[in-house]
Amino acid sequence: MRSARRSSTGRRRTVLAATGLVAALALTATACNGSDDAKAGGQADAGASQAADDGGKAHIPADIANRLKKHGIDVDKWQNGGWKNWDKDKWLSEAKDFVNPVIQGLWKPERMKSAKEANKTLSTKDAAADQGVSDPEPQPVKAVAEKTPYHRNAAPVGKVFFDSPEGAMVCSGTVIKDVNHPGKSNLVWTAGHCVHAGKEGGWYRNIAFVPSYNDLGKPESELANATASEVAPYGTWWADWASTSNEWIQGGSETGGAGAAYDYAVLHVKPESGAKSLEETVGAALDVDFSAPSATEVATMGAWGYPAAPPFNGLKMFKCLDRPGRLSLSSSLPTMYRIGCTMTGGSSGGGWFRVVNGKTELVSNTSIGPTNNTWLAGPQLGQEAQGLYENMSKTYGGR
Repeated sequence: MRSARRSSTGRRRTVLAATGLVAALALTATACNGSDDAKAGGQADAGASQAADDGGKAHIPADIANRLKKHGIDVDKWQNGGWKNWDKDKWLSEAKDFVNPVIQGLWKPERMKSAKEANKTLSTKDAAADQGVSDPEPQPVKAVAEKTPYHRNAAPVGKVFFDSPEGAMVCSGTVIKDVNHPGKSNLVWTAGHCVHAGKEGGWYRNIAFVPSYNDLGKPESELANATASEVAPYGTWWADWASTSNEWIQGGSETGGAGAAYDYAVLHVKPESGAKSLEETVGAALDVDFSAPSATEVATMGAWGYPAAPPFNGLKMFKCLDRPGRLSLSSSLPTMYRIGCTMTGGSSGGGWFRVVNGKTELVSNTSIGPTNNTWLAGPQLGQEAQGLYENMSKTYGGR
């Protein structure tokens, strides 16, 4: 979401309900031991050593190279830094135009730490369009730090990194299950504004996902000389395909707007090094609830993410739990969920979870919030979102 640039938020719930949600989420994590941690570190280190051998150049598969050529983009120049050209006529925007070649070693620990938050805020125009449908603004709920290590307490959660015309940026994301590839999912759920600029731009570049980023929640002072395995314990996963809604592509903007109610995206990722699937590697993935339940039917929703704008610094995972209300941006658009939360920019795209029959499911993602960071809003995930997910699973899931 965005504040002065991009942001996020949440609200309060009873201690009993909050404990139930956290416990259910923890059960989705793999029961990792020391040997599992060593394997994770080994994968990240392998990626770093390979980068040194390859000189950091992009490895561009034939199909991606052909797509670049089709749009008049020089493949050699792209892999030598040509991706930094954000000229309007070179910024691919259509759904079919997504290209994201792996550039080995690009997302080094220091570059990850320097990435800026990606935020979306509510505009005055949006607030005025409510027409009395929105529920009263929730009271702020203070974001609580997730317990460490993250791979045991919130294994599906991680950070989404990408490059924009403004530089390296960061959002949050969640590993989700792949209905057509059980136990071997490579799918990540995030926000549309974390992968595509909306109506005024195109696809962002160098999109990658890092599960359990900074797994031990170390402070900045202890990360000055951190290794890749400390910052990215399960490696870096590059999006080889991304899908977001047509509504976001055609109407998305930095402040609210028609695209906000459809501000979601699915990534299909592959490891920078290694062969196992994302789900096998982290040991966890969540089902997505596409029933778009009414806010009045849900007692508690929780939002997870890595807020990066002050007073946070993006190094630690936080969460907010609250009873959701409704936010309406227009009578012609679906209402959004809204909870109290003090998380800021960088938590955009982070999953919203609820417990159904003892099982934790993803039900939304962080999209917008106010500049004073007192609440967060996320889209309902209905038929359009389900169609996006099913097409990704069917078309790209087996790659």
